[in-house]
Amino acid sequence: MSDQRVTGRVLGVPIDAISWEQALERIRHWGQGHESCYVCIANVHSVVTAGQDAAFGEVVANADMATPDGAPVAWMLRKLGFPTQQRINGPDLMWKYCATAAGRDESIFLYGSTDETLAILQQRLRAAFPALKIAGAISPPFRALTAAEDAADVERINASGAGTVWLSLGCPKQEKWMAAHRGRIGAVMIGVGAAFDYHAGTISRAPLWMQRNGLEWFHRLCSEPGRLWRRYLVTNSIFVARALMQLIFR
Repeated sequence: MSDQRVTGRVLGVPIDAISWEQALERIRHWGQGHESCYVCIANVHSVVTAGQDAAFGEVVANADMATPDGAPVAWMLRKLGFPTQQRINGPDLMWKYCATAAGRDESIFLYGSTDETLAILQQRLRAAFPALKIAGAISPPFRALTAAEDAADVERINASGAGTVWLSLGCPKQEKWMAAHRGRIGAVMIGVGAAFDYHAGTISRAPLWMQRNGLEWFHRLCSEPGRLWRRYLVTNSIFVARALMQLIFR
């Protein structure tokens, strides 16, 4: 692959300065080679958490690619010298990749969420992309897996022949899972958070005008205030304060 990785440090976290085309091409290249690597979709929550949790920070720093999800993260990259940086978010990355994978002899694997959501998701993906090969889907239990259960999942994923594994386990669980399985799973692992629910329709996504104006977080907050108020109100405040400090004292 010709393009070389370029990153900017957002609040100390290395985030890829990358276009949609480059991101999709990297995943395609790794997937077709069955390379064991992982991609983090880095939003405000994950960037702030990476600065507060050393173990999680190491996971994100060691990712093979960390895309700027969340308008503030992409905005910071633009301020740090990458003026054309767009937001590369999980739901759109998954959808765009499935669209291109459907035209190739390539299969995907789905890992995470519930059996019900996975069933609906597979129906919708096949309706949108009839040629897409879905090699398998696993809804793991919410508790920690036993060593035997984990080994069985790894064997099933590897036996499926999938080049990419799309994960919906939530942050930071999915990122830590990917880091722990690099070298064990012969595929690219991409943690896409709520993308399974969005594409299955079990959670409504923000209207396009809110997505384009960096307000998708506000839509999610209004949808699930009891669960997400701290993540968005507290974490966003921390991000703004630290981002201003970084820009002032760089």
